[in-house]
Amino acid sequence: MIYFWLDANAIAKQYVTERGTPIINHLFRRVSAERMICLFDSMDETRFVIVKKRNRAEITVSEFNQAIQQFEAEVVNSTEIVQVHATIDQKEAARQLIHDYPINSSDAYILQCALDKANELRVDGHDLILVSNDQALLGAAKSERLRTFDPNAGSQTALDVLINS
Repeated sequence: MIYFWLDANAIAKQYVTERGTPIINHLFRRVSAERMICLFDSMDETRFVIVKKRNRAEITVSEFNQAIQQFEAEVVNSTEIVQVHATIDQKEAARQLIHDYPINSSDAYILQCALDKANELRVDGHDLILVSNDQALLGAAKSERLRTFDPNAGSQTALDVLINS
């Protein structure tokens, strides 16, 4: 079975319309919440993406309120979506990723935790795909031999192949 690790920007696409939103909407419709994973520490970054849309007047206050409420209900307060809390050991290991790749600390935490989760899943014959449109993070993940999917560039057909594999 394939699990999907979503970064903050990927999650935000479910709640505000932007490039890649139709693909993320499809993912949320087709994949059970138990197969979706995110870094708990990324929740505020997802909120920031939604707030930024409101501040730029790209969404109305009403759309903002609805997006935040949906995000809180479907992700933040979900008992089904796996929310990983980075451990001190993972944060320390992530420091090396910052030195090795052009990624920031948040992305390094995501990558380290996703690598650890992928290794854990592979023991039971499962796999993990990192979903992000951050090219630096995707490049680092590929270099670390982690499977990736870019909702801004990937197609629904390609996503269906991953979902069904």
